[in-house]
Amino acid sequence: MTMMEHTIKAFDADLQDLVRVVAEMGGLAEKQIGDAFQALDKHDIALAERVVADDAKIDALQREIEEKAILTIARRQPMAVDLREIVGALRVSNDLERIGDLAKNIAKRVIVLDIDFLPHKVIRGVEHMTDLVLSQLKDVLDAYARHDLNKAMAVWRGDEEIDAVNNSLFRELLTYMMEDPRNITFCTHLLFCAKNIERMGDHATNIAETVYYIVEGRSLAEERPKGDNTSSATVPFPA
Repeated sequence: MTMMEHTIKAFDADLQDLVRVVAEMGGLAEKQIGDAFQALDKHDIALAERVVADDAKIDALQREIEEKAILTIARRQPMAVDLREIVGALRVSNDLERIGDLAKNIAKRVIVLDIDFLPHKVIRGVEHMTDLVLSQLKDVLDAYARHDLNKAMAVWRGDEEIDAVNNSLFRELLTYMMEDPRNITFCTHLLFCAKNIERMGDHATNIAETVYYIVEGRSLAEERPKGDNTSSATVPFPA
């Protein structure tokens, strides 16, 4: 084996190692999302506390990816597509870390929630949005692993559906809050939980844009489709 062949093989091994850790991180992020919703749905304090504690595992994997990426750049001095692969792994790990944080935030709210009021329709809406986000995340991680641009773009375009569900939940929760001031505290927590899930969808969309960058060598020029109108909305105070 020539020196060049050895260098290429070693670099390929480094990249495969990076992709492996990103996949492990993605699996943990998916589990955190599912567990955070289950803790909310069942008001399972023990599960919520476990979600909070397990966030440290995702953080540790992100640090591992950063260290491996820095070492690979220093040793291999990659160019063009090879450098994009490393930058892509860093970007994806950052989005997965933020998804883990958002799941942890939901779990923290579960721990302090007063569960006296549990609107079934809203909880099922949150479940639907969680399922959509999990599907988006699974698809985009598969697109990342396979360099599947078509699948990545399907995720990118699908973010509007998550926004639509979030908007519907927002209106529903405002109705409950205006009907009875005693619902305000619980509904406010649910509003933030739903917003956290919507933000997870945004991070899945970020990963789709990273796949586009890796494959095409440039950033996506199109404006991201967004249907979320809750950020600028105000919460009315009941009479």
